[in-house]
Amino acid sequence: MGLLARARKEWFIVGVALVIACAKLAPSVGVKGGPLRPEITITYVAVSAIFFNSGLSLKTEELASALMHVKLHLFVQTFTLVFFPVAIWALLKVLALTAINEWLLKGLLTVGCMPPPVSSAVILTKAVGGNEVDDTDRSLCLTGLSVSLGSSSSVPFSSIFSQLFMTVVIPLIIGQVCRMFLRDWLERRKPPFGAVSSLVLLMIIYTTFCDTFSNPSIELDHLSLLLIIFIIFSIQLTFMLLTFLLSTRKSSGFTASDSVAIMFCSTHKSLTLGIPMLKIVFEGYEHLSLISVPLLIYHPAQILLGSVLVPTIRAWMTTGQKVPEPSGSAIRMQTHTHTPALV
Repeated sequence: MGLLARARKEWFIVGVALVIACAKLAPSVGVKGGPLRPEITITYVAVSAIFFNSGLSLKTEELASALMHVKLHLFVQTFTLVFFPVAIWALLKVLALTAINEWLLKGLLTVGCMPPPVSSAVILTKAVGGNEVDDTDRSLCLTGLSVSLGSSSSVPFSSIFSQLFMTVVIPLIIGQVCRMFLRDWLERRKPPFGAVSSLVLLMIIYTTFCDTFSNPSIELDHLSLLLIIFIIFSIQLTFMLLTFLLSTRKSSGFTASDSVAIMFCSTHKSLTLGIPMLKIVFEGYEHLSLISVPLLIYHPAQILLGSVLVPTIRAWMTTGQKVPEPSGSAIRMQTHTHTPALV
């Protein structure tokens, strides 16, 4: 695949790099009180638009069917809601003794509390041939947890929850109500919900980094960034292996396709839902962009690792469910099975 074709396929990752570069060149455009008025257009309009879009795209009839997988949901939610954030919290107790930037560590904690994505895990699961599980119900459950664990200092919880209700819950409900009347049209036309959310998300990322670059006192050392990248990849690989081993035990009762869904859905984190939630919880924090960095790294990392592992997991499912020996061809990224998904 040519460089241009690859860039077109990974347009969102390219877009993230471009908006951060633009924020560096002209931070005054997107700062609070600037021409874009992010305190209104981003905090309320953009965030509400993302969750309205999620409500409009959520197929309620499929959600009811997905909820029937009680044991599968219980495993995934327990791992995501309990084990993941607690494990990250324990890891950070050790990492706090190092010289890694403290705001990046706080951002890593918020990653542990983020909801899983609706699309990326499902796309990778489908590429392997596993059990497609809808994650939207878990995303809503995790909103409160991300607020309670994501902040390391005192925050006005009443105002946060009221803003979450106004910009998350209400738009989501309105989106579902609108879907009831527009279902046939939506099924026929298939609007690009993912692309819409991605474009709005780029606006949020841009204004977030405008605040950072307009404040010269905020600095990020390259060593801390490299260490965080290494830690994120290590966490993902470790948790994917752990969920695979737990779900493939004979006593677990899960099928091979269930194990694939568990491995992806339990370890992935949503960028599209996570960034707006961080924007709400840490509104006014001068280090908001640094807190956002681990999540911005986690998203492409989970897609990259998932794409690399697709052929290996598919081979496991089709050869007696025995993990094949790693080889160059087994771990080569299959670009034709991956389309970037952001929710």
